[in-house]
Amino acid sequence: MNAGTQLAIRRMCALTGVSRAGFYRRGVRSRSAPVELRDQVQRVALEWPTYGSRRITAELRRCGVSVNRKRVQRLMREDNLLGLRKRKFVTTTDSAHGLPVYPNLAAALVVSGINQLWRADITYIRLLEEFVYLAVVLDAFSRRAIGWALDATLEARLAVAALEMAFARRRPAPGLVHHSDQGVQYASHDYVARLETHQVRISMSRRGNPGTTRPVSRL
Repeated sequence: MNAGTQLAIRRMCALTGVSRAGFYRRGVRSRSAPVELRDQVQRVALEWPTYGSRRITAELRRCGVSVNRKRVQRLMREDNLLGLRKRKFVTTTDSAHGLPVYPNLAAALVVSGINQLWRADITYIRLLEEFVYLAVVLDAFSRRAIGWALDATLEARLAVAALEMAFARRRPAPGLVHHSDQGVQYASHDYVARLETHQVRISMSRRGNPGTTRPVSRL
């Protein structure tokens, strides 16, 4: 910030009776407001992957967020969220789904060693002005991340990259149980094919009710 800008800010603060510290705080809040909205859109989109811009707008309004659909559409387009609705999120109660789902094998599984149960999940990391997505594969016994991948999109390749890292690092024997939610990334043909190639048993939780495991001990 040059001297001229600093002088102008001082004069404006003096005229309005606002301290310079207060001026800068307001400026930070003003810049962060779009990020807060983007955060809220991301949360709804990740929780309800089948929602389009209309339903996400309605959900935000129900939660007290004042926003119009065009702005939600723009944010979804910028964050690569619009395409997910075309590739349906699969649940056991969705009669319109086009991809298979699998029973929850993890709920009753007693884990006594590594490479018996892997858990996969996707979350997002909020940066200053954008988001990136993190796919992780965890070993349920050691509680360690054994595979991960970062990307700017939620396409299936993100989850596949994390899975490939896990296979390369652990090389599990046949019979491993892989547990995830019913998200389209994990139900995709590419992801399932890789699990089947390694003779992995596929497990998925019911929507909104992830399975639990009972590890005997931790590494």
